[in-house]
Amino acid sequence: MVSIFKKIYYHDTDLAGVVYYANYLKYFEEARTEYILKKGLDLEKLYAEKGILFVVKKVDIDYKAPAKYSDLLEITAEITNKKNVSLEFLQEAKKDKKILVVAKTILVCVDTDFHPKPIPQDILDVL
Repeated sequence: MVSIFKKIYYHDTDLAGVVYYANYLKYFEEARTEYILKKGLDLEKLYAEKGILFVVKKVDIDYKAPAKYSDLLEITAEITNKKNVSLEFLQEAKKDKKILVVAKTILVCVDTDFHPKPIPQDILDVL
């Protein structure tokens, strides 16, 4: 599992002063990217050298409690399932260990024409 920390600024919030719901998608993307980087993989190099991308196919998200201006959130990412062409991540946004948001995100490996492509075995082994 990988964790990143995100301080909530005014621009992250809505009229009610809570984190705008769609911003969690950005935070989760950042955590997944850090997860992949910490495994020694670079998404730009994978595209340039192997012609593959990982695209979001599905996000199932559960908003349990709001985060507010100036909160410090821990955003986590871990792979819970690997298949031939897809990866499933479990992700959480927490404040002081309290879970605020939980998401299951499915990424699909695609080629440069955005057709599904098997994840190369060397990448699966690293992940």
